[in-house]
Formats: sequence, C-alpha cells, structure tokens
Amino acid sequence: MSGRQRSGCPISLSLELLGDRWTLLIVRDIVFAGKQHFREFLQSDESISSRTLAERLQTLQEGGVLTRHDDPTHKLKAIYRLTEAGIDLLPVLAELGLWGSKYRNADPELGAIAERLSAGGPKMLSQMKQKLRRGGSK
Repeated sequence: MSGRQRSGCPISLSLELLGDRWTLLIVRDIVFAGKQHFREFLQSDESISSRTLAERLQTLQEGGVLTRHDDPTHKLKAIYRLTEAGIDLLPVLAELGLWGSKYRNADPELGAIAERLSAGGPKMLSQMKQKLRRGGSK
C-alpha cells in the first residue's frame, strides 16, 4: 500500500484502502462466512487469484483492518482476524448489501441477510460487532 494520499477527503482515503473489487469481499467473508485462513478465502464464489488475495490481505494488514496470527493447530497456516477498524466496517457491508439487493440482481437469500441487519438497526449491528470481537461471526 502506498503511503501517498491523493487528498484528505475521508471518502477518498477510505477508497484508497477499500475501493477495489476484492478488499471488502475478504472482509465480508470474515464477517458473514467466518473465514479465517488463506485457502478458505480462495474458495469464495468470486474466484480471487492467490496472488491478488495475498496482496489484498497484506494491504488490509498494513491499513489496520486485519491482523495475521500463526495458527496454533497448524504451523504452516495463518489466521486472519478483523481489528476494531475492520469490525467497524459492518454497517458499511450491511448498507452495501441492502443497496445491492434493491438495485442489482442479487440472490434473494443473500439479500435477506442485509435486510435483517438493516431491520435490526443499531442494536443488531452492535450485537454482531460483539460476536466479531470475540472471534465469531454470523
């Protein structure tokens, strides 16, 4: 990730870190699918390449969205977890999902998740954030 910023605009700064096709999908997979390992991310429906995945995971670590830890059960694996900054992306994911359900040809089952999160309001988002802080998802 480049240390050079184009502007001080908060939207521009956010997009410099999160604005490509893959980055929020990795966060989505942690939040909604409970994925933690490199190979699990590779199995997502969107078919990210291993090189792109490695680059995005590194960028998310450098940007303070993810942490990487050695997996105590397997010395060759790493576990990726959201930081507080990553957990705070939950409302963004929920709103993107809601927008995609409304204006794009989204899978109704997947859209229902965003609709439930939106209907649950701040209380539901807060509960889900607490689960993520404890290392859980869903």
